[in-house]
Amino acid sequence: MRIVIGTVLTLRFALSFGQGGWDRFTPDSLSTHLAKQRFGKRARLLIRFHRPALFIRSFAAVVLAVGFLPRLSLVLVLAGAAMELLYLKSPNAVLFTLLTGTCLLLAGDLGHGLHIEHHPSTTNTWAQCLLVLVTADIYGNSAWQKLRSTQFRTGLYLAQWIHVYAQIRDRLPHRRQYGVPGFVRHHTGNLTDRDIRFWRLASATAIAAEFALPPALLIPQTMPYTVAAGIAMHVAFTCLKPRQLITFSGLTSAPTSPSSEREDQGMRWSTDGARLRSVLAGLRHHPAQARSASLRGGLERRLRRGFRADAEGFGHGKPS
Repeated sequence: MRIVIGTVLTLRFALSFGQGGWDRFTPDSLSTHLAKQRFGKRARLLIRFHRPALFIRSFAAVVLAVGFLPRLSLVLVLAGAAMELLYLKSPNAVLFTLLTGTCLLLAGDLGHGLHIEHHPSTTNTWAQCLLVLVTADIYGNSAWQKLRSTQFRTGLYLAQWIHVYAQIRDRLPHRRQYGVPGFVRHHTGNLTDRDIRFWRLASATAIAAEFALPPALLIPQTMPYTVAAGIAMHVAFTCLKPRQLITFSGLTSAPTSPSSEREDQGMRWSTDGARLRSVLAGLRHHPAQARSASLRGGLERRLRRGFRADAEGFGHGKPS
């Protein structure tokens, strides 16, 4: 989770240097005028520290992904992201960043370095649970808003969006923030009846997928297919507005890690191991309770071999 979130935020913060981010608070800019109207004399602090904050939060995001002082770097990243609440008109991506970052801050072990540990652990179970709940809420709310919108549900919104973009894309001030492929513009951006039917089907598919993905992630048999479907859907939506949607698409991939299943297995194995060790201790201190020396020897051999399956059979009956 830490590596994914750190990488996504590094990319987001790097993009913020371009497309007006670096020159946002120049003396004659609209952002400077609005900040002075909103904050009065305190706007001078925002204007003065905006550019240094861009560097600090970008460096902190890289450090977070690398895993050096992860908790401190995460706090700096969240503070740098929260700064955008002071001037962005639609800070939805910032709020989602703060939610996921706060969930990660509650993790017991953020890890170090770029390697992924696979040994069973329960230290981050609570943080993963919160991330899954936040992501499920985001998906459900997004699907509900799309379902309530007649324009989106009928495909007219996407059809009109692609058509207008194809007409004016060469006159946009920041053309690189959109990434709609050429074949999509040419074949589905003409507002014909066929195009509207295509985008109606695409809209219905997106709504159904956003409703179905969160519960499907909880089923081990469907989880790999659900992750693949979610990635494909996010790639398609990110092509519409890469700069705006890269945060949402990237951060929603953090809770899809299957490590929670490994943690549950680790809890069961460690519990069974404790039971077996207590039985062995009882046999050593009270040899009369053992049926025979061979029983104690067999149990000790199981403990030395690594008894994951055997311990489960010893405690609860061997599975068929």
